[in-house]
Order: sequence, then structure tokens, then C-alpha cells
Amino acid sequence: MLELHDGALNVPEILERWYKEESASNYGAYIPFVGTVRDENGIAGLSFDVYEPILESWYKAWEEKAATQGAIIKMAHSKGDVLLHQSSYIAAVFSPKRRVALEFIDAFVEDFKASAPIWKYDLLDGKRVYAKDRSTAINGSGLLA
Repeated sequence: MLELHDGALNVPEILERWYKEESASNYGAYIPFVGTVRDENGIAGLSFDVYEPILESWYKAWEEKAATQGAIIKMAHSKGDVLLHQSSYIAAVFSPKRRVALEFIDAFVEDFKASAPIWKYDLLDGKRVYAKDRSTAINGSGLLA
């Protein structure tokens, strides 16, 4: 399940809803990861642009990987502005065994940072400024890819 939300994520609502959706599914592990906007470099928050077709394709491949291990993955991400100390990203893995969930959430979050088509901007003085120094080029992107 991939969810995109305008603005900051309602962490308690999303995590509780996901837990309730899977509570009778006989998973032994539920490992959530919550990403929060940090106060750094004088920013008021972050802003995000999402290219949904590629994100959906990338996410589908991860759902298929999870299924091969008897697990499922869920993800929510923000579009637009997210202020300091609010959440812009939540991921969770449900699996029969904790080791699968622990290893899978780590690999998923790291690949998300490297491969997801989401562009981050700093909110500075009421303007969106591309956060180039904290961005990663997407594998296979660019003119000569």
C-alpha cells in the first residue's frame, strides 16, 4: 500500500490504521520507520515534489520482493510542505518473523533514499530552495543514462 498525502503525515492515525488492517493477518512482526523533518540550516521545513508513475513502479517492485518473503510493506509520503518536527515519510513491514522485517525495512529505507523519484526543497524565508547538497541522483537518470 502506497499512500501520498498533501502536507505533513498524521503519524498516529496512519500507524494505528495500518496496525488494525493487519492485526488479524498472523504476522509476528510489525516494524515501522518514521522520518521527521529536523531543524537544521535555518530551514522552516521541507517541501516535496513526487513523480508518481515512477514511484508507483519502484514501490510495486518492493511489494513483490516482500511477498517472496511472506511479508508486506506499506509506505506513506508527503507532497508539498512539511514543517519542522513533522513527519514526511512512514514505512512499515509486516512479516511472520522479526528478522525478515528488520532486514527488509533497512533495505527498503536505504533504497528509498537512493532511488525514489521525490525531490526535496528547503523552506527558507518563504521560498522553496532545491536541497541539492542533500539529494541523490536517481540510478539510471540523466541524459546519458
